[in-house]
Amino acid sequence: MVPFSIFKRLTAAFVFLLFALPTYAADEELEEIIVTADYRERTLAELPLSISVIDAEKIAGAAVQHFEELIATVPNMNWSGDGHRARYLQIRGVGELAQYQGAPNPSVGFIIDDIDFSGIGSIATLYDIERIEVLRGPQGTRYGANALAGLVYVQSAGADDQLSGQVRFSAGQDDALSAGLALGGPVGDSAGFRVSAHQYRSNGFRDNPYLGRADTNGRDELSLRGKLVWSAGQDWQLKLTGMFSDVNNGYDAFAIDNSLTVLSDKPGKDAQKSVGGSFKATWTGANSFSLTSITSVADSDIDFSFDADWGNDDAWAPVVYDFVSLNDRQRRTLSQEIRLASTEDGQIFGDTTSWLLGLYVNRLNEDLSTVNLGDYFDPGFNFAFSLDDRLTSEFEALSSALFGQLDIPVGDSGVFSIGTRLERRATDYQDTSGLELGPSENMIGGEVSYTHTFNDAVTAFASISKGYKAGGFNLGFVPAGRREFGQEALWNYELGIKSVLADGSLMLNSSVFYSTRRDQQVETSFQLNPNDPASFVFFTDNAAKGKTIGFEADLRWLPTDTLELYANIGLLRAEFDQFTTPLVDLSGRDQAHAPRYTFAAGGVYRHSSGVFARLDVSAKDAFYFDVSHDQKSESYSLANARLGYEADRWTAQIYARNLFDTEYAVRGFYFGNEPPNFPNTLYIRQGDPRQIGVTIDMRF
Repeated sequence: MVPFSIFKRLTAAFVFLLFALPTYAADEELEEIIVTADYRERTLAELPLSISVIDAEKIAGAAVQHFEELIATVPNMNWSGDGHRARYLQIRGVGELAQYQGAPNPSVGFIIDDIDFSGIGSIATLYDIERIEVLRGPQGTRYGANALAGLVYVQSAGADDQLSGQVRFSAGQDDALSAGLALGGPVGDSAGFRVSAHQYRSNGFRDNPYLGRADTNGRDELSLRGKLVWSAGQDWQLKLTGMFSDVNNGYDAFAIDNSLTVLSDKPGKDAQKSVGGSFKATWTGANSFSLTSITSVADSDIDFSFDADWGNDDAWAPVVYDFVSLNDRQRRTLSQEIRLASTEDGQIFGDTTSWLLGLYVNRLNEDLSTVNLGDYFDPGFNFAFSLDDRLTSEFEALSSALFGQLDIPVGDSGVFSIGTRLERRATDYQDTSGLELGPSENMIGGEVSYTHTFNDAVTAFASISKGYKAGGFNLGFVPAGRREFGQEALWNYELGIKSVLADGSLMLNSSVFYSTRRDQQVETSFQLNPNDPASFVFFTDNAAKGKTIGFEADLRWLPTDTLELYANIGLLRAEFDQFTTPLVDLSGRDQAHAPRYTFAAGGVYRHSSGVFARLDVSAKDAFYFDVSHDQKSESYSLANARLGYEADRWTAQIYARNLFDTEYAVRGFYFGNEPPNFPNTLYIRQGDPRQIGVTIDMRF
């Protein structure tokens, strides 16, 4: 692991560079950022919330393949490595850690091209992605129950005015190979298209000597995207998007000795095959309002399986210890959103107040088949145990919401906004164990904010917002009266400032926030049978109150025409205000996967000859792995670097991720998994080690 002193030296060098370079403004200016996840697609300065926008240039320069490689650059964002790819996300300490049981109920929304993949964002590959927006804090008005902590909004590249395309080839360590093709251009005088295809394969950074394989944790990720945009007359703007993703990854990530050498004899899978589409239509034919309709549909097949004992016959001999867990999910979603937004001629209250009104309906169906199999025999005690546990379930949820927003000017430089969302969720669940449930509930969220523009360069905001998360139910063995749990509410109080200085070459956004969680849903686990690693009971209850205080800042600077620098920092204190169970009292303890600081800094230098270099450094404080134990990760820092040459039609670059080959943990369990005594032990999953590769892009 790289000593933290190295990170401090790199940070000190960055800070020195920040202040030592000439303070004159570069000839270039930072481009104004339009946030597409907002109802009206307003500028970043106009939005009274904390948001990070990652554009196509940064995506191409800071990542290789997947969204998880960018998470470290977002303040106060973390992820749980309970699956192969990052799909369990935490924003400001709020979010799920592991595979859910019963019904999907995510805290972090995840949307790709207006298609909802909340809780199943494994397919977030990055080829031909135009931008990623991470909205931090509850999005009670905009997105409702699935965005208690925030939202990730991914948008693929749009159509070009002229016929153009790109071909990408990449190869690297871990037998990584990838190839992609993107093509776009006009169709007649009023339409444009964009299509892309990309395939990525690698071994997954694990060695399995028992099976003689290096690819049991391998990555095999295919993405196909298509987009058609056209104008139907003067009043209609239409966009049709389709996608197919086949992420056929192995899952063999945990080792008994916490290394990258695994011993499993039945390696699993973390695979997701998704087909989705969206249709967005905007009508501007009326003088007083515009109409927007968004229809989306998705069908996903999710295969999650693993070797539950992490070993093989030779490793456990003379004990027979062999367990496996298999989960197959089929999820189908259909959603429709219709909203009306006022124009300048349609403002109310004396032509002063802009308004927005909308309706949203979502139908989700999910079928789950779970199989847990195993055998245990200890010859020393002549003890035998067999497991054959199978469950098939069907879940259906119908969510409908009515939302609205008013923007009221205050003087010449202020805007007072108020928004609310009323949502009803009706569910129906049944399984082969005879359990039948159908909880329904009404939820309400919203926000009140004030935005003040001091001048063209500085804007500040203050907001109070409420987010909510639907209740749910537990499967299997649960204490009496704890089958169902209720909805959770999060209140957030935030102050922020957004500025563009030095003639447009310096952008600095920052905010402070304080939030409270009421009826907080907490998932903990315990092992029913110490000889059965698949016998964990994951139990959720409204068991806690929580509070969070934090700070976030994003800085971008163009000190010269050839150099761009950035720094992002998040400070967080997310703790249980009150959390007591029969086994433990965690009142006052930090919540899981909520590091007290996250930091990212770096820059890119581009010479007029075409040579360029990039350095990205990130750091993360230690964090608790779960609420069921007090084991923590270690703090760590990572460095990524690139060196390349860019011409008019092609770019070639060498990349190095995790440059110093730091060992770090992305998930941890504390339980007994080694026969015959099964001592409680901390088992961690390591993040990816160093990888060096080359990428070549050709444009036409």
